[in-house]
Amino acid sequence: MKEDLLLEYLKTMCPGRERIQKSTQLERALHISGNELRRLIHRLRKRGIPVASSRDGYFYAVTAGEVYSTIRQLKRMASGLEAAIHGLEDALERFGPANKDGGGSP
Repeated sequence: MKEDLLLEYLKTMCPGRERIQKSTQLERALHISGNELRRLIHRLRKRGIPVASSRDGYFYAVTAGEVYSTIRQLKRMASGLEAAIHGLEDALERFGPANKDGGGSP
């Protein structure tokens, strides 16, 4: 399973922030696409696996601080997504009831 392959790779090749690898490096090493890598990372994190990240790439967290830093980064991303959703909901109000179903133009 690719999830387990990624986990083993991260544990052995990328333990700690000092061994971080860019997503392109991981994609090449594991022969997967960027979308698949992100999907696998998401699944591992949901299982409680401490896959950490920064703007520089991904790594297997070996300290609580590395996990906490990733949590802060993800919360900022979630906040940004919430703001975008709110903005789009505001924009939707300007379309009026007749156009909310996706038909017609503004």
